[in-house]
Amino acid sequence: MDQMVGRAGSVEIELQGALDRQRRAFDLAPMPSAAKRRDHLRRLENLLTQHQAQFIAAINADFGNRSRVETLMSEILPTLAASAHARKHLPRWMRPERRAVGMTFQPAANRVEYKPLGVVGVVAPWNYPVFLTLGPLVDILAAGNRAMIKPSELTPATGALLARLLGEVFPPEEVLVVQGDVAVGRAFCALPFDHLLFTGSTHVGREVMRAAAENLVPITLELGGKSPVIVAEDFDTARAAQSVAVGKFFNAGQTCTAPDYALVPQGQAEFFARAVLRAAEAMFPALNGNADYTAIISDRHHQRLTELVAEAEAAGALVLRHPAACSGNIRHFPPTVVLDPPLDGRLMRDEIFGPVLPVIRTTSLEAAIGFVNKRPRPLALYAYTKVRATERMILDRTMSGGVTLNSTILHTAQEDLPFGGVGPSGMGAYHAREGFVQFSHARAVHKPGFFAGFEYVRPPHGAKTRFALRALGIMPKA
Repeated sequence: MDQMVGRAGSVEIELQGALDRQRRAFDLAPMPSAAKRRDHLRRLENLLTQHQAQFIAAINADFGNRSRVETLMSEILPTLAASAHARKHLPRWMRPERRAVGMTFQPAANRVEYKPLGVVGVVAPWNYPVFLTLGPLVDILAAGNRAMIKPSELTPATGALLARLLGEVFPPEEVLVVQGDVAVGRAFCALPFDHLLFTGSTHVGREVMRAAAENLVPITLELGGKSPVIVAEDFDTARAAQSVAVGKFFNAGQTCTAPDYALVPQGQAEFFARAVLRAAEAMFPALNGNADYTAIISDRHHQRLTELVAEAEAAGALVLRHPAACSGNIRHFPPTVVLDPPLDGRLMRDEIFGPVLPVIRTTSLEAAIGFVNKRPRPLALYAYTKVRATERMILDRTMSGGVTLNSTILHTAQEDLPFGGVGPSGMGAYHAREGFVQFSHARAVHKPGFFAGFEYVRPPHGAKTRFALRALGIMPKA
């Protein structure tokens, strides 16, 4: 569907018409075979493989500069892996599950059948515009659904490419890309889908949930929050700093699961902060003209990061900046570490979504866990420790969407692990079998055998009823 502009109300009419066409097509073929679904997944894989150079170019144009290697690692490879995993396991996922039947209802058979929901809407974000669009689409198609997709207006080149390529591979009754601005996005979220997936900020997620509630649309929210790093005293500080730097500055920090702040034992905190910056300098000796260092998505986002750091510095925080200059038209923001930021400042209230890492001194592991638990539940949590008991303590006493131990971000790229938030960081999960289940209806099916006891115990209740109740261990009162 081309860029949607025009008179008020026309967008809503066009969108509803597209949804109606997909739903009619679904009603004619509501249970696609495993072969059909696997064919859809192969089409996606071929699309990515054959056009990866175009995706790299489109994302680079949208960002102003996006590392080619980061695009391959974070967009192309995990999407291909997810699709291949779904294709391999799909026949088993589709198989009805036998369930136990209580003695009261014997003889009988119980099973759960996973049915496609129908038409699923996807509102995709800008930070990983291919993986966070096609990754969910893998699960949606594996579950046998149709899809309507709304890419972010901040990545128009990638959105246009997705619309063109998906339009060449799928008829609009199966997969449709809707392009447009924020107003189109609002109208899209108000549609009566059979399920809606939104990936973005917690603030916008609340608006999306309100819109979906008008039609009682089931919703999956993949949001964000401030994902903490806990560094235990037993772990090598320099090694932890190197690891955190890799995850923090990947995609210039514009990752929903990026380490948002680090909790470090107070005697090691300044060393850790300086080591993170040294690691950044080693990875990115220069910023201007460096194809490996991704730009910030927009001038507005760049200005916001500048204001966050300036506020913390004015409040007395130690700000460590990459010494290389950032100039010219590319929106590079230098890797920055902020030691001892004010805990009530914006840097520690807002999700940063950029290459800025606050470092907080902690007096103990207990204090670090308490610090995390006093704040909204994050999308990810990272813990560095070699002690099994410490690892277990952190896992048992914190809550987050996912966890990577002794590294960062990697849990999000595992094709056989679910991905999702908890509380303010989201609801529902996809990836792997959990994605198939998320976009399916688990329908209970009960089939009585040759004798249905429920029908035996029927009015008028007399001796037969009393006999049956006694047999069940229930003695009716006289």
